[in-house]
Amino acid sequence: MSILALRNNLFLESRMLKKAAALFLVCASVVTWIACGSTSSHYVYAAIPQANQVIAYREDPNSGVLTPLPASPFTAGLGAQALALHPSKKFLYVANSGENTISLFTIASSRALTEVTPRTPTGGSTPMLLAMDAAGALLYVAEAGSNDISVFSINSGSGALSAVSGSPFPVGISPISMKLSPTADFLYVGGGAGSPGLIEIFSVTSGFLTAVGSASTDGISPYGLAIDPTGTYLYAANEGSNSIAEFTISGGSLTPIQGSPLGGSLTVPAALLIDPSGKFLYVVNNTSSGTLAAYTIDTGGALTVLSNSPFTVGANPYSLVADPGGKYLLVGTQGSSGQIHVFGLNESNGTLSSLAPYSTGNTATSIVVMQ
Repeated sequence: MSILALRNNLFLESRMLKKAAALFLVCASVVTWIACGSTSSHYVYAAIPQANQVIAYREDPNSGVLTPLPASPFTAGLGAQALALHPSKKFLYVANSGENTISLFTIASSRALTEVTPRTPTGGSTPMLLAMDAAGALLYVAEAGSNDISVFSINSGSGALSAVSGSPFPVGISPISMKLSPTADFLYVGGGAGSPGLIEIFSVTSGFLTAVGSASTDGISPYGLAIDPTGTYLYAANEGSNSIAEFTISGGSLTPIQGSPLGGSLTVPAALLIDPSGKFLYVVNNTSSGTLAAYTIDTGGALTVLSNSPFTVGANPYSLVADPGGKYLLVGTQGSSGQIHVFGLNESNGTLSSLAPYSTGNTATSIVVMQ
């Protein structure tokens, strides 16, 4: 073979190797992109008590678009009212208000749900609210029919529930809201249909509740409670008096912030949410022309309404949750035309952008998002 022919062959082989290497890199990049996309997806679960079901969606983390899971909806107990997601992402708990039980669902890799039977009796009546500590060790159940809180320890392997000693614990009021402190050492329970609304305070020791005090909200029916991520401030939505009570937290005790309660443009405020950054507070106004009001939280915990607040949601917004990445807010609305309305959240200034509503067929009373 001539030197010229040899050089041509070497040149062609070199070009083929480069193309193969480039193709490998492209393929590797595509595989990596697909894998990253699937692992970063979020999943949304919503309780629909009128249908005794939990519905489930995949949430695109880049657009907020919701896509129903193929196996959704999932049958729960009578009056599936409230949800709690275990931090292991292996278990979902549902409070069944019409039969006084808790359903345990295991979560598959596809994010489909499978119920583990039999269901666990709560020990009281009309379970309406659930709360869980960040470690996933304890589940708290607020029961409006028996005016108490049932507490269960959680088996980390199976998710099974066992009532702690002394459960259920009487609270003296019909619980309409409940919030656990970030450190899980205090539980706050709102109630009181008349004036004033009350927040009962309980210390928590291995799930055992001890009443340590209470605070007036200077309003009526504190249906929503929110605590900032540092555990420094607590806010209560007084649904019956159209105001938000503002408190500082010290040693579990609540002290009103100057100027509390805050009124303004609130009309039937029903649920509160503080964004993951702790800079903004959002409250739904549960009316036929439902809106979502937004506030900044200053360094002393006081609230200032955003200049472009409120934001239009849809009729009778009821439940409110943020996705784990803090990019989206999801609002559940009431009635036979119930929806989950997705908003984009500007993390720098708190402004919301309406993205899309998704029909749920009826009221979504509780929504959780899993990353």
